[in-house]
Amino acid sequence: MIVPNQSNLKVHFAGAEQTDFSYCLAKGANVKYFLFTVFGFIASSLGIKHGGFWKGVPIFKEFNNFNTRHSIMDSGLFTLMFGAHAGKRTEKEIEIWYNELVKFVLDNKVQSSCVEVDCQKILGTEKAWELRERMRKDLPNNRVINVFHKEDGLKGLDRLIEFSDYIAISVPELRALKQKKYTYDIAHYIKNKKPNIDIHLLGCTEKQLLKDLNFCSTSDSTSWLQINRYGNIGGKKEKNINRIKMVEFDKIVIEMGDRYSKEITQNRLRYYSNYILSAKYNKQIYTQYAGNQD
Repeated sequence: MIVPNQSNLKVHFAGAEQTDFSYCLAKGANVKYFLFTVFGFIASSLGIKHGGFWKGVPIFKEFNNFNTRHSIMDSGLFTLMFGAHAGKRTEKEIEIWYNELVKFVLDNKVQSSCVEVDCQKILGTEKAWELRERMRKDLPNNRVINVFHKEDGLKGLDRLIEFSDYIAISVPELRALKQKKYTYDIAHYIKNKKPNIDIHLLGCTEKQLLKDLNFCSTSDSTSWLQINRYGNIGGKKEKNINRIKMVEFDKIVIEMGDRYSKEITQNRLRYYSNYILSAKYNKQIYTQYAGNQD
C-alpha cells in the first residue's frame, strides 16, 4: 500500500470492517481507499459481544484482492468510550485494549496505517503520550496516525508536530464545540510548521472542507451509508432512492454472494445495490471537491 502524502486529499470510505460493504465499494464503485475499525475484532478482550460483519474473510486480508491503494485501521476507542458500548473506562481496560490492538496487528500482519489509542479525554495527555511512544516501538512496520484533541492544547500540538509524521484532526469534535473554523486554523498551522507531514481529517465529509483543505493527505467518511439508513442519497434535496433503478449492479451483488457463500434475496439485492450506487455517487463528489480518488 502506498504511503499517503498525496498530491491531493484521498477520502477513505469508513465501515470497511464489514467485508460485504467493502466488496460493494471495491467491485461496484472501484473505491481504492478504506477505513475499518479494529473494535469488533478485539472487543471480546473486555467482555463485549459484537457482531455485524462477516468474520469468515477478515477485510484486511482482502485488500490486495480489492487493489486497495491505502487503508486505515481505526482504534475503535471512541466506540469503546462514547459509542454503543460506552462506559467509564479504567486505565487497566485501556491497557488491555492497547495490548490487544498491537497483538491483532502483529498476528494478522495488518499493513494498514493505524490510528493510535488516543485516550486523552479519560486518562489525560501524559498517558496518551506514553501509549503513543510505545506504539511507535511496538508497530515499527505500520504508519501510526497520532490524533490531536483539544485536551492537548497548543503546546501539546507543537510537541505532536515535532514527534509525528501523520496527524489526525477530529473534525466532529470541533464541530460539536462549535469551533469548526479551528479545523482550518489547525490544519494550516500543522502544515506550515512541518510541510512534509501527512494530515488526516477524522470524520470529514463537508464539501467545502474537502476543497479548502485538499493539501491534507486523507480523510474518512460514513456518508455513503446514509442511503440505507435514511433513505436518501447526497442529502435531503437529492433524488429519493425509491425512484432509482439499479439492476446494473445485480451481477456484482450476486457475485459477492457466491464469493462469500451468502444467500442473496431480493431484499439483499436492493440493499447492496443501494450501497454501490451511493459509493459511486459519493466518489464522484469527492473527486469534484478534493481531486482524483483513484
